[in-house]
Amino acid sequence: MHSRRLARKARLMRWALNFYPPYLGAGVRVRRISADFRHIRVKMGLGWYNRNYVGTQFGGSLYSMTDPFFMLMLMQHLGRDYIVWDQSASIDFVSPGKGPVYADFRIDDELLAEIRERTAGGDKYLPKLHVEVHDSEGTLVARVHKTLYVRLKPRLRQAG
Repeated sequence: MHSRRLARKARLMRWALNFYPPYLGAGVRVRRISADFRHIRVKMGLGWYNRNYVGTQFGGSLYSMTDPFFMLMLMQHLGRDYIVWDQSASIDFVSPGKGPVYADFRIDDELLAEIRERTAGGDKYLPKLHVEVHDSEGTLVARVHKTLYVRLKPRLRQAG
């Protein structure tokens, strides 16, 4: 039953994100959220609304298409006992995005186990996660580096 509820939540979140005004305005579309929240695929087309002066993908839009997804995925897996925030990010622009671009976000059991282990005593943990943005031909357009903040909520931390 839990997996059906998670799959329903994934469909609802996909729908909500696709109608989220900043994403509508930037042309960002969530193409897929796996039923287990382990994989998310995002696409951004190229239009007059997200094109820069030289006719390629606007850098701010490239970043915004990658902004919340690792945080959302971790929140689904870690549950309500954890605080999960984006702490910092950087983006390396590798080549111009001259058409639609895509980003695939993935998390695995190893990452989740590491987070739980590092935060079990109440400490914060700052996992560094990465996602690449590619065009339709597979050419690397940008690399995004994210640092997240993860910690057990205060009521669950061991007294030190």
